[in-house]
Amino acid sequence: MRDGIAWSNDLLTLSSRFADRVAVTDGAATMDFATLSARAHALARRLQAAGVAPGAPVATLVPNGVDAPWVSAGVTVSGACEVVVNAHSTDAEIGWFAELAGFRRVMAPAAQGARLAALGLEPWAIEEIAPEPPAARLPAVPAEAWGRILFTSGTTGRPKGIVHTHGGRWTAHLLQRAVLPFAPGRGDRVLLMTPFVHGASLISAAWLEQGAEVVLQDGVKAEAVLPVLEAGPSAIFAPPTVLAKILSLFPGRRFEGVRCIFTGTSTLSRELWRRAAEAFGPVVRITYGMSECFNPITVLEPPEVAEVMAAPDPGLGACLGWPAPGVEIDIRGEDGAVLPPGEAGEIWLRGRHMNGGTITAAGFAARPAGAWHRTGDLGAIDARGRLHLSGRAADVMKTGGYRVHPGEIESALDGAAGGRAICVLGMPSDYWGEVIVGVAESPAPGWEADVEARVAALARYKRPRAWVALPELPRNAQGKVVRARVREAVLATRVLEDGPHPRLVARVPQA
Repeated sequence: MRDGIAWSNDLLTLSSRFADRVAVTDGAATMDFATLSARAHALARRLQAAGVAPGAPVATLVPNGVDAPWVSAGVTVSGACEVVVNAHSTDAEIGWFAELAGFRRVMAPAAQGARLAALGLEPWAIEEIAPEPPAARLPAVPAEAWGRILFTSGTTGRPKGIVHTHGGRWTAHLLQRAVLPFAPGRGDRVLLMTPFVHGASLISAAWLEQGAEVVLQDGVKAEAVLPVLEAGPSAIFAPPTVLAKILSLFPGRRFEGVRCIFTGTSTLSRELWRRAAEAFGPVVRITYGMSECFNPITVLEPPEVAEVMAAPDPGLGACLGWPAPGVEIDIRGEDGAVLPPGEAGEIWLRGRHMNGGTITAAGFAARPAGAWHRTGDLGAIDARGRLHLSGRAADVMKTGGYRVHPGEIESALDGAAGGRAICVLGMPSDYWGEVIVGVAESPAPGWEADVEARVAALARYKRPRAWVALPELPRNAQGKVVRARVREAVLATRVLEDGPHPRLVARVPQA
C-alpha cells in the first residue's frame, strides 16, 4: 500500500504527548487526550472486529459535546468512511442519507437507538464503548479509500452526498493548520457552537492536533456561552448567524482576550462586522468553504477584513479574500470562458483537498482527476486577486425581462429593520415572471419606511414590490437562510394578487 494515512499513529502520539491535558469540554464534562484516544481506538477495534473494511460507510449521529470528537476519530482511525449526520436531522432526512451513502451502522447515543432501529438501521450506543488499555497502533489507512461523506445543504434540491477520501481529508487537516492566524497550544481554547458535523469539526481537529482545548457547546445559550466569553477564549468559530445571536444576547458588552473569530458559511455584512468589532475588537477572519472542497478555499485575515470594511463598496459582492495554498479559482461565463478581473460570473475552483466524487439518486460519480468544480456561486475577482461573492446562480430572479440577484438588494438593506436579517426572493408571477419581495425577521417598529428609503437608490425594477415580516426566517443546519422555505412560509398565510401593480394579501381561511 502506498501513501497510507497513519490516523492511529497520529492519535496515539497526541495521547502520549498531551496525556492528561484537557482536549474537549462542553461546560458540563471534560475529556483529556489520553481518554479521547482510548475511546476512539476502542471503537475502531470494534468496527474492525465486526468486519468493517476500509472505506465502508459508517454513520455518526452525535450531538455537540465531549463525545463527538472521539466518535468521529474512532470511525476514522478504523479506516471506515465516516458519514456525518446532523443530530437534529429528521427521520426522512436520515432515511435519505442512508439510501445515498449505503450505511446501516450508526454511532449514536443510546437514546437514539429505538428511532434508528425503526428506520431499519443498526444503532451502536456510544455509551457502551469503554476506553481500552493502550495497545499497538492500528494499520495505516489507504489514502484512496473513502474517508468522509458530507451532505449538501439542500437549498436547491435534495441533498447530495459528497465523498472525500482519507488522503483528501488528511490534506485538508494540514492545510487548515497551515493557514491558522496563530499556532494554538496549551491554554488556548476555541469556542465552537455550530454542529460538529460541519465546519466545527475542522477547527476542532486543527486545535486538538496541536494540543489545544476545544469547547464544544450545543448551540448559542447565554448561560453556557457567557462564562467562556468572560474567560477570554483565544478563538471563536461563529458564522454570521451565530455571531449575530451572541451580540444580541449581550448588547453593549466588551469581551477581551479573543484573538480571532473564524467566520464563513454565509456572507458577513458591514453592520454585523461593526458590531462584532465593538464587542471583540477587529478580530474577525473570513474564509470560504463548501462541502465539495474543505475550508479554506480563500482566506481574509482580520486586518484585511478591517481594510475591506473601511473602504467604499466596489459593488462586486462580499470580499472573501485570496486563494488558500494549492487552490485555483476562476470566474467563468455561461460558455465556460474565463472572465477578466472585475467581471461577474460563476466561481469555478480546484484544489488538492477536493472531493473524490458525488452521490446522487443516480449513484456515485467520481470526480475526474484535475477537474474543475462549478460551485454554482456567482462572484468576481478584483484587481488585487481577491474573490468576491455575490450569491447563488440559482437565486437569480427574472422580473419584467431583467435578471436581478437578491444579494445586490440585500446588500443595500444591510443594517435595516433594526439590524435583523432580511431575505429577498422572487414570487412566481404570470405578469412579471417573478415579483420581488423582501422578508424581514422580527423587524423593529417602523421598519417599512427604513427599507423603502434604503432601496430608493436602486433601479426601479430591482426594488421589492412587497414587504413581509416573519417571526423567524427558515434556515438549514448550517445556518443559511433557505429562500424556498421562506417563500413557502410567506405563501402559507398570503396570496399574490398578480398584475401590473402586484401585492400580497392575507390568505382567506377555508370555511
